[in-house]
Amino acid sequence: MPLSRFVFAGLAGCLVVACGGSTPQLPAEPIATARPSASPINLKTTLSVLGLNDLHGRLRALPAFSGYVENVRRARAADNGGVALVDAGDMFQGTLESNLSEGASILDAYRALGMSVATLGNHEFDFGPEGTSPGDPQGAIRARIREAAFPILSANLVQRGTHDAPTWDKFQRSVMLPIAGVRVGFVGLLTRETPSIVNAAWFAGLDVDPLEPALEREARALRASGAEVVIAVAHAGGDCKNFNDPNNLSSCSKEAEIFAVARALPAGLVDAIFAGHTHAGVAQIVNGIPIVEAYSSGRAFSRIDIVLDAGTHRINERHVFPPHDLCPKLAEGGDCPLGSYEGQAVVEDPALISTIEPALERAEKLRKTPLGSTLSDVFHGEHSKESPLGNLFADLLREDVKGADLAIVNGGTLRSDLPAGPLDYGALFEAMPFDNLVATVRLSGAELKALLAAHLSRDAHGIVSLSGIRLSARCGHSGLELKLFRANGKPIADKEMLVVATSDYLATGGDDLFTPLKLPPDRTQIDSTKAFRDALAASLKHHPQLSPKDKSLFDPAHPRLELSSPRPIICSN
Repeated sequence: MPLSRFVFAGLAGCLVVACGGSTPQLPAEPIATARPSASPINLKTTLSVLGLNDLHGRLRALPAFSGYVENVRRARAADNGGVALVDAGDMFQGTLESNLSEGASILDAYRALGMSVATLGNHEFDFGPEGTSPGDPQGAIRARIREAAFPILSANLVQRGTHDAPTWDKFQRSVMLPIAGVRVGFVGLLTRETPSIVNAAWFAGLDVDPLEPALEREARALRASGAEVVIAVAHAGGDCKNFNDPNNLSSCSKEAEIFAVARALPAGLVDAIFAGHTHAGVAQIVNGIPIVEAYSSGRAFSRIDIVLDAGTHRINERHVFPPHDLCPKLAEGGDCPLGSYEGQAVVEDPALISTIEPALERAEKLRKTPLGSTLSDVFHGEHSKESPLGNLFADLLREDVKGADLAIVNGGTLRSDLPAGPLDYGALFEAMPFDNLVATVRLSGAELKALLAAHLSRDAHGIVSLSGIRLSARCGHSGLELKLFRANGKPIADKEMLVVATSDYLATGGDDLFTPLKLPPDRTQIDSTKAFRDALAASLKHHPQLSPKDKSLFDPAHPRLELSSPRPIICSN
């Protein structure tokens, strides 16, 4: 089955800058080491490190990436250098071809690709127990770590209440690998946001320590064990728009988590950082440390070249590359010409294509399952404001849960628009790729009002979508004042008890939505037999025709969320 192509605008070029726990282990066999060359002895050794981040199960992107990797490997083999491949987290979750195997298909592809090392991302915990049987809440990710042909790291993932690493088979905080004769240490890091943005049930017993001290501790241990280069692979990132000057941070978000980490490090301890999590581009230098990140979903890869003296292995210079799109030029008809790289045509690896083909074929059968509903136009989703897609999902959920007064869906659930035309399971999956369960929570009107007021006062996480109620929020004498109404216009009294349909992710603490209420456990029920996405699919069968222009579904003139200003709504009094 041919692989579908994808198209993106390209970035090219290279920027040059001057050089500025667990016990690390050396593997028995070198990983991603350049092949021997008959060329004359060089006075320098170049290590090319290529990175992916936030792949989210996009197997289809990897054959193109393999072509770039092979060209860089040829270039380094010619000058006695070496190549390493790193992944900065969120590898598995996001597509049918990956989710159906709980990420195992990504491991197969990475084995064929020659991945060197990866770090855990927050979405690595999305699958919970392995398979469909209840059990170890981290069973799936523990299985993937055990099966991986490369180390999967995290220096700051700890057992809750301690600073000890989880005692999982093959799990490490850092590792040292020989690449072209150079001892290279890698440290994995996980964003501090993780406990509030993962399913609490699947993160039970775990916590995340601050990134800076964890990285410094592991980097010092690696140096003490002989590491000549230290690279952090971090599921924490930034967001920059301009890559012309790596020292210019004016186009970058000032709140970048990974920039704060870099600024806290002693000079010379860490030589490079490969970042992720923010789905953005970075090719900057912070506190003398090159930091790179390449968007998400297999759109692009990042790269840093580290040039060392061939004899002493002292770093002489580092080359920071902007994110490089896998498809650098838009072609007519939507094709994706790979062009050339390192002076050679980029050619997809046939062996890698064969490796991923079974997973793609298995997913395609399920993807084409019709859902019995046709959409007149595209249903767009929004992360920060009310949208047709968010309202549709909330309505479908409330319809499926008998006895529900209202439904709440989080903005982070909306990951892709629903296309116009007959709807199939694949499109629904792309729009809502998380394997959440249906949950109900009993709240009073006053508790619901407090929950929504807190949500609107923060800018963290995506805005909620509501069904069955409307709200009006504006600043008043007492601060942020909310009024809640049922869909028929009847006000909701503070003492009125309501049944809220939602996901187990939100109900158990995700996005910190219900957490501040500190509800007793008997107020929450999780239906372990009903997947959130399947509830949406069941309701869709009752709607053979749907339109985002239906005013009962989405009316910009009379929104369900009538806000005096965009989030966060900050009142002075």
